[in-house]
Amino acid sequence: MYLLGCRMYVKCSRCHVALCLKEAQRCQSSAAPLEQADFLKGAPHRKHPGVTNLKTVRLPEQLQESKVLVFRAFKSVCVLKCTYHLTERAHKLSNFLWSRKRAIETSQLREKAILLEKKFLEQERDIHTEARIRKRVLSELRRTTYNRTPLRYDEDLGLVYMAARLAGGYAAVLRALNEIKKRDPLFVPCSLLDFGSGLGTCTWASHTLWGDSLKEYVCVDSSGEMNTLAEQLLSGGSEVDNPVIKQVYFRQFLPVSPTVQFDLVIAAFSLSELATLDERLNVIFTLWRKTNSYLVLVENGTKDGHQILMEARDTILKREEEVKHDLRRPSMFAPCTHELPCPKLTKQPVVPCNFTQFYYSLALSRQEKFSYLIISRSAEEEAQKSEHWDMTRLIAKVHRRPRHVQCQLCCANGELKQLAVTAHRHGKDMYRCARSSDWGDLLPMFHAEDDTEHDETQ
Repeated sequence: MYLLGCRMYVKCSRCHVALCLKEAQRCQSSAAPLEQADFLKGAPHRKHPGVTNLKTVRLPEQLQESKVLVFRAFKSVCVLKCTYHLTERAHKLSNFLWSRKRAIETSQLREKAILLEKKFLEQERDIHTEARIRKRVLSELRRTTYNRTPLRYDEDLGLVYMAARLAGGYAAVLRALNEIKKRDPLFVPCSLLDFGSGLGTCTWASHTLWGDSLKEYVCVDSSGEMNTLAEQLLSGGSEVDNPVIKQVYFRQFLPVSPTVQFDLVIAAFSLSELATLDERLNVIFTLWRKTNSYLVLVENGTKDGHQILMEARDTILKREEEVKHDLRRPSMFAPCTHELPCPKLTKQPVVPCNFTQFYYSLALSRQEKFSYLIISRSAEEEAQKSEHWDMTRLIAKVHRRPRHVQCQLCCANGELKQLAVTAHRHGKDMYRCARSSDWGDLLPMFHAEDDTEHDETQ
């Protein structure tokens, strides 16, 4: 770099000629649009490869009609005396399920009791107060420990659950599965295993995306009444053996054989129904053994829902099974863009990693907030990553401002980043992609851009 007159000149590393500083900057940044255009693959910016969000979701017409017919069939039952009574119970059940937490583990309860005992001993140093301190500890544990109430889904509660969660659960599962459909268009599943199938929303969502390519649906739910209700929804609200979706089989227990696998394995809002950590880990290992291509887990977008999914993630990625029937290694597909510890769990205060999906319910647009996890089986040779960019995940609402877009990203290096995307600094293509993206979409982070920013800070 040198001065000539009142202008500053540099030697361009690409052209090997002397250029004024402005021209050199323009020359160096000309590589970025080529890389960004390669990322677009000819698609318009509003439909760039990272867009996985859906517009407002509606229940399939046949499912909506079946739902109405099922409610009509049970109208004479005492639990459905009036629409207001059902709506009120559905609202209470939704709130209960959203606020539900995991049961405290025995080891955690023991540690808590020891800490309380030390605290009370410091307050009362009399050696004859041991019995009184034990009584105080037990009283404090009862007062502060979350009391988890188990749910038994009989016919009555199943109808209330259908009114409360059918549309929202369908929307969340459809959004998660749509990411597989969008990013892996060559994947065409032939078999599906749905653990904790409930009303069969995963079956309907999978059929919406892949249609008749699915030849076998195995729905596992411990409640026989819920299985009956799901069958009625498939049969148009009647008991006639003419289901809308064929080859759907209902079970109350998982298939025994460890070698039987399914192309797509889903557990939606079911891991949170398992009371203890050991139960969840056993089920997660079982579901992973039965996964041939993709394992999809969906939970409420709460702290507990997110942490349950992170338990599953760590279990599959880090723990080795005693007997392996499939040697292909697990690989993170979504929403994480890395296999490092979740940065949202290490940052205080802890905020869950969740996403939203709008859906129609009773002609009104509502919002489902959920967390999800998709893990795939990969061959020994990992897919080669692009040399020009890393994919990042938008983990909060995108704020579109004049001439810039505020994005909160989870990056491939396992860090959270707040980024203001502008056309001047990041290129017109990336800027327009950012303006067309929303919470939950993927956004490329171009390496050339990072190098330029690093040089500017020196």
